[in-house]
Amino acid sequence: MAEQITITFPDGSEKEFPKGTTGREVAEYISKGLAREALSITLDDEIMELSRPINRDGTITINTWDSEDGKYTFWHSSAHVLAEAIQELYPDAKFGIGPPIEDGFYYDIDFGDQTVGQDDLEEIEDKMIEMARKKSEFERVPVSKDEALEFYEDVGNEYKLDLISELEDGNITFYKQGNFTDLCKGPHIPDTGRIKAVKLTSLAGAYWRGDEENEQLTRIYGISFPKQKLLDQYIERVEEAKKRDHKKLGKELGIYMIDQMVGQGLPVWLPNGTTLRRTLEAFLREEQKKRGYQEVITPHIGHLELYRTSGHYPYYRESQYNPIEMGDDEEGYLLKPMNCPHHHRIYSNELHSYRDLPLRLAEFGSVYRYEQSGELNGLSRVRGFTQDDAHIYCTHDQLKQEIINCIELTELVFGTFEMDVDIRLSFRDDNEDKYGGQTEYWDRAEREIKEVADEMNLDYTVARGEASFYGPKIDFIIRDAIGRKWQLGTVQVDYVMPERFDLTYVGSDNSKHRPVIIHRAPFGSMERFTSILIEHFAGDFPVWLAPTQVQIIPVSDDINEYAYKCASELKDHDVRVEVDTRNEQVSGKIRDAETSKIPYMLIVGDNEISDGTVSVRRHKEGDIGTFEFSEFISNLIAEIDNKEVPKH
Repeated sequence: MAEQITITFPDGSEKEFPKGTTGREVAEYISKGLAREALSITLDDEIMELSRPINRDGTITINTWDSEDGKYTFWHSSAHVLAEAIQELYPDAKFGIGPPIEDGFYYDIDFGDQTVGQDDLEEIEDKMIEMARKKSEFERVPVSKDEALEFYEDVGNEYKLDLISELEDGNITFYKQGNFTDLCKGPHIPDTGRIKAVKLTSLAGAYWRGDEENEQLTRIYGISFPKQKLLDQYIERVEEAKKRDHKKLGKELGIYMIDQMVGQGLPVWLPNGTTLRRTLEAFLREEQKKRGYQEVITPHIGHLELYRTSGHYPYYRESQYNPIEMGDDEEGYLLKPMNCPHHHRIYSNELHSYRDLPLRLAEFGSVYRYEQSGELNGLSRVRGFTQDDAHIYCTHDQLKQEIINCIELTELVFGTFEMDVDIRLSFRDDNEDKYGGQTEYWDRAEREIKEVADEMNLDYTVARGEASFYGPKIDFIIRDAIGRKWQLGTVQVDYVMPERFDLTYVGSDNSKHRPVIIHRAPFGSMERFTSILIEHFAGDFPVWLAPTQVQIIPVSDDINEYAYKCASELKDHDVRVEVDTRNEQVSGKIRDAETSKIPYMLIVGDNEISDGTVSVRRHKEGDIGTFEFSEFISNLIAEIDNKEVPKH
C-alpha cells in the first residue's frame, strides 16, 4: 500500500491521500467545479501549483480567484506573460524582477537603447492577450546553480546573475511557458489561458535593487483578470478613485499643502485641515480619558543612545535621518523615528508597584522617517507624521484584558466611520533573524494574542513574518468606500523592550518583576488616516468632522444682522459656522458651498426673520424644508453628538 499523508481541510476535517497526490487531485476530490476554478493551493503557509505533488501532512486551502492567495498566483503568472510579450516585441530586453503586488503586478525591465512609453502599453497588452490565448502551461524546472548561471551568462542578463549569486544550490527553479523561461520560485496558475483581460496601468523608473548607484530600469505596472467584466469593474473603481484622490480634494478643500521650500514629504496643515485633525484628536482623547489613559508630550529629537537601547538604531537605519552631530564631544541626536523609547523612559522615571498598573501613556507624537522622494504620496506617504501612540505597561495577569480593551477601542474608531475592517495576526517567521528577545516570550505573546482573538470571535488571518522586531501584533486593515485596503490601527505585545530598558515593578511578593508592554495606535498616523478619510467620504465629511458645518447665506445685505445673530447662537453651541455676505447671487453662493462640501446651508430672508426660521439645504440633497431655528439647532446638535455618517 502506498504511503499515506493526512490532509486537513479549512473546516478541520481530515482525509488520507497517497503521498504524492497533487493539489488538483485534492480539489477534484472536493468537487469537479472547484477543480475547474482552482488556481493554486496553499499547504500550511506555502502556496503551490496544482500540479505539485504533496509529500507531507498539512492543512490545505484550494485557491480560487476570490482568495488573496489565488490572486497572488494569478498576478504572478501575469507578470511572466508580460515578460513573454516584451520578449516578443523587444528581443534585446533584459528582465529584472516581476512580482505580484497587492493590486496586480509589475516587471522591471532594461530596454537598453530603446525607449518604451505610455503610448506603447496598448501594443504590449495586445501581445499579452495573444500569448495568453495560447494556453501555455507553466512548467516548473529545478536547475543547479551552475546551470542557472550558464543560462543567464549565455543570454547576457546581469540582473538575473546578480540574483542567482545569492541563491543556494539545490533551491533554484526556472519556470517555462511558451518560448519564455524565467528564474522564479513560483507558484503559477495551470496555464496562461486563465488570463482573459489585461490592463497595463503605468510606467515608472526603478533602480536595480532600489540602489540609486545602480542602473535605472523601466517598471511596468499592470493588472489582469479571469473575466473581462472584472476588468471593466476595476476601471470603474479607478475612475471613482480619481474623483476621490485625497491630493486633489485636499487642495480643493484647503486641508493641507506640500511646499517645496518647507520640504518634500512634510505636509503643512491648513486651517480646514487643522480643524479636521483637531476634531479627530479630540474624539480619541475623549475615548482615551474614559479608559484611564494619561497624556504625555515628548521631544522631537532624542539622544542616539536612546534608540540604540531600543534597537531602532540601527535596526531601521535606512529609514532614519542621519544623526545630528553635536560639538564638545557630545554624541549625536536623532530626529525621533518612534515615540515608544521616550515613553519607556517616562515609565523608568519613578518606581512602580503592581498597584500602579496598568499604566497607560498616550501621545499624539510627531516622528520623522526618511522616504525616497519617488515613494512620497500626498498625506499617505510622508517624511514627517504624527502617531496616536499609546503604551500600556501591565502585569502578565492584566495583559489579556488590556488587549481586549485596545481591540474594542480600535473597533469603536473604525466603526464610527463605518469602515469595514479585516484583522490580521502578524507573527514572527522563525526562518528570519530580525527579531529581538527570547523565543519563549514570543511564543507566549503569540499564544495570548490568538486566545484573545478567539475569545472575542474575531474573524482573522495569521501572517507569519509580519511581526515587529520586538513582538507580535494585531493589525487592522480597513476597506474604504471603493474596496481598497489600508493597514492602519495596530495592537502590539512587547516582551522585548522591558528587558532592553530594564523596566520593573514591585509585585505583591515585594520582588521586582518585568511588566509587559502593549503598543497601540488606532489611527496609525494622523496623516495617513486623514488621506484615507478624505477618499473614504470623497471629502463629504460627517457633520461632526466637517471643518465648516453650517454656511448661512442671507439673500440681501438687509438680512445680514439676522444671519450673524443665527451664527452667534450656533457658535454658542460650538457649531463651526460661517456667514457668506459676499456681493454675489444667492445661487452662486449655494454653488460655492456645494463645491466646498459644507453639510448645511441656511438661506435666510424677510420671511425667515419674521417667522424666526431658517430655510435649510443639505449638501447633495438640496432644499430639505423650512425649520424653526431652535428646531434646526436641536436636530443639528443631535446629529453631531451621534457622529452620524452620511451615505457614501
